[in-house]
Amino acid sequence: MSGIFRRSRSGKGKDKCGEDVSMDKLPPSKEAGSSENIDNEIVSLTKVMSKPNDHFIRSVPGNRVNSNVSTLKMLVGREGNYSGRGRFSNGDSCHVLSRYLPVHGPSVIDKNKTRAYISQFSADGSLLVAGYQGNHIRIYNVENGYKLQKDIHARSLRWTVTDTCLSPDQRFLVYASISPIVHLVNVGSSTTESHANITEIHDGFDFSVGFDDDDFGIFSVKYSTDGRELVAGTNDCSIYVYDLEANRSTLKIPAHKSDVNSVCFADESGHLIYSGSDDCLCKVWDRRCLNTNIQAVGNLVGHLEGVTFVDSRKDGRYFISNGKDQTTKLWDIRKMSPKPAHVRRMDPQWDYRWMDYPTKARNMKHRSDQSLMTYKGHSVLCTLIRCYFSPEYSTGQKYIYTGSSDFSVYIYDLLSGEQVAKLDHHQAPVRDCSWHPVYPMLVSSSWDGSVAKWDFPGSGRSPIEAPPKRRRGSLLSLANIF
Repeated sequence: MSGIFRRSRSGKGKDKCGEDVSMDKLPPSKEAGSSENIDNEIVSLTKVMSKPNDHFIRSVPGNRVNSNVSTLKMLVGREGNYSGRGRFSNGDSCHVLSRYLPVHGPSVIDKNKTRAYISQFSADGSLLVAGYQGNHIRIYNVENGYKLQKDIHARSLRWTVTDTCLSPDQRFLVYASISPIVHLVNVGSSTTESHANITEIHDGFDFSVGFDDDDFGIFSVKYSTDGRELVAGTNDCSIYVYDLEANRSTLKIPAHKSDVNSVCFADESGHLIYSGSDDCLCKVWDRRCLNTNIQAVGNLVGHLEGVTFVDSRKDGRYFISNGKDQTTKLWDIRKMSPKPAHVRRMDPQWDYRWMDYPTKARNMKHRSDQSLMTYKGHSVLCTLIRCYFSPEYSTGQKYIYTGSSDFSVYIYDLLSGEQVAKLDHHQAPVRDCSWHPVYPMLVSSSWDGSVAKWDFPGSGRSPIEAPPKRRRGSLLSLANIF
């Protein structure tokens, strides 16, 4: 839970995370989930997605074996039609684009007097949604220079907007707060100023199912892939499924032993749901089994503190999570355990909202850590910091990136775990960030009230490659890459 609205279930007071804990202290040179533990399959999948076509590699003069073809040779090969296709394949484009990170800037898209909690591109990259603590949700037209398309004045807001989600067809947006009601807004309407139930109707969907409104809050909400349902993670330790056509909650899953901070679908089928909670666990749920047995199909142990966010690779197998133990972890659900797991927090008195992470805990790991990789460097304090895979189209998902409470955005190499970029600009924690699905462009939202845009170095500047980080002698505009 973000802010100081109330004490988290996993904050001060009685420990809700179970009774058994197994932790080992690691030597400084070796961290939990180091690259030697990552499986060969995700290594192969990641490399294949950003590898030039074999025929293209063999056709480029001076290159017979090495798949790391320079950008200059890629462009020369395309223009000379060495591959026989006359254009780049998806792998060719990823091979070039994934070298160029959105590290230039930033330019400020908008500045608000209140904290910015959310910044998310739409699936096609044409819209940007930003949510602010002061009851504003703004939608910008990316293709029209981030012109304000809709300014939504949120209804029934408590503390802040906790989450937003666009429908698959991008016609509607739902927003949640620390309240039992999720509201829906028509994005495509002609009204720019959307005042709840004044200039436009903000339909409300009640998830509380008899709970006292003052005690119920929603931290995460997502559309199903067909747009017919919403899935939400709440502070009553549960996951809810809401049928939009029936206008009622159809399923309540008593999922965790503390706040469910994040939920997401595993892939486009919508059958599997991932969840992360303040009970330190990530869980996997199969909706096809829930009518007969309301239990997780698997539990994933590794975080020593609460989980703030989960993001799927969209392949039904891999996902990442951010934890209050100051780490991001990569998971393979085939390694999950079907047995219920309990993790006791190292220090039940520690509260991430206003306390530094204990120094003694930074080199600790869970003895039964099931994660493939652990990424360290960023800070997960003050609020529910989010993390994501980089886009498939432009990078082949070879990076992960995360906001940070030390005012920065961090980008890590998925396979090596190395930090390849750190974006510094903001003056307060960065809660959310979003990489454009097509172009080398990233936005970040911070508690300093600003939404900032980082992009591909252009306008006469030399691009920056990562890794390794070094300058090229000539400018390659984005237009020349496609």
